[in-house]
Amino acid sequence: MAIIAISIAAAVALYLQREPPTVSETVLPTMLVNVVRAQATSEQVIVTAQGSVIPKTETTLVSEVSGLIEEVSPAFVTGGLFRKDDILIRIDDRNYRAEVKRAEAAVAAAETNVTRETGLADYAEQDYERARSSLNSSKAASDLALRKPQVSEAVANLEFAKADLEKRRGDLDRTVIKAPYDGLVREKLADIGQFVNAGFTLARTFSTDVAEIRLPLPDKELPFLDLDENMLRRGEGAPVTFSASLGGKTHTWTGRIVRTEGVFDDRSRVLYVVAQVDDPYNQETSNWPQPLRIGTFVDARIMGTTFDNVIRLPRGVLHKNDQVWTVTNDNTLQSHQVEIVRANEKSVLIASGLTSGDLVCTSLLDNPLPGTPVRFNPLKQSQGASNASQ
Repeated sequence: MAIIAISIAAAVALYLQREPPTVSETVLPTMLVNVVRAQATSEQVIVTAQGSVIPKTETTLVSEVSGLIEEVSPAFVTGGLFRKDDILIRIDDRNYRAEVKRAEAAVAAAETNVTRETGLADYAEQDYERARSSLNSSKAASDLALRKPQVSEAVANLEFAKADLEKRRGDLDRTVIKAPYDGLVREKLADIGQFVNAGFTLARTFSTDVAEIRLPLPDKELPFLDLDENMLRRGEGAPVTFSASLGGKTHTWTGRIVRTEGVFDDRSRVLYVVAQVDDPYNQETSNWPQPLRIGTFVDARIMGTTFDNVIRLPRGVLHKNDQVWTVTNDNTLQSHQVEIVRANEKSVLIASGLTSGDLVCTSLLDNPLPGTPVRFNPLKQSQGASNASQ
């Protein structure tokens, strides 16, 4: 009992000697953040795509007659450039010239036959008139007696001979194969000394006046481009800048959207638009420092819609539910709900929710709270503004 009493007394003594706890005001930690100053400007949307250069017009040259190739043009080689109406191939025409002479002789003979039958028909008609007046008969003479069938047959034979002559002359003309346009030989499939039959493929060519590039566009990019068909037909499609790296250097060309393919691709769900570049091989002018060769893979930048009074910021400033954190005048965090008109992997365009001049926090924040005090480096602020302007 004595031990219990002593323990209780000691516990009471210690309780009475305790110091009251100190009360201190909670101070939130100050975070170091990077900021960028929002600037409202006019921004033109640039839609990017990629594609390969293809010819607008491509042709398979086929022989329409049979014969031995006796002459080819120096331009008739793979990669050879030619002009419209240049003679690319000559086929031996001796047999065709002989056929033309036979047809001409047949026409002459048919013309003589028509003249003879017409004369005989006139005599027959005169004989009939004399006989009818002497016999006082009103009976009409038959067509056969007046030799009308013979005249019709002679005229028909003449038309047949003329048609045959026209065909023979056409065959003779086809022994000379001319270029249908200014172009380039993609593939050469025949050469001098080779015998070809009608229908034999001689070469594959394409025109060099215009090159086309098919550009795939997802549906989310279409609202930023004016693809009105009437405007495209008038040649007022959106300008496009193409670039490609050749020999370690980047070359650029300019063109314009001329049409869409009208339907979405079943597999990729993209709409193909077609852009054109005039005179890609510098045949008529010297627009390009480097020819835009068929088959080149290019990057395209399409000039799209222009937005007024929007703010471009780095993509990293955007948090969930389209929230952006800014730094107030008393250096605390404040949340803003913003309206995004366009976003890509690098930046966002904000139409509303921010004011030009706001300091936008670009640092990655872990569970930020409104009113959290922050501090920022002025140097970081200027660097952030430079990055946002880009």
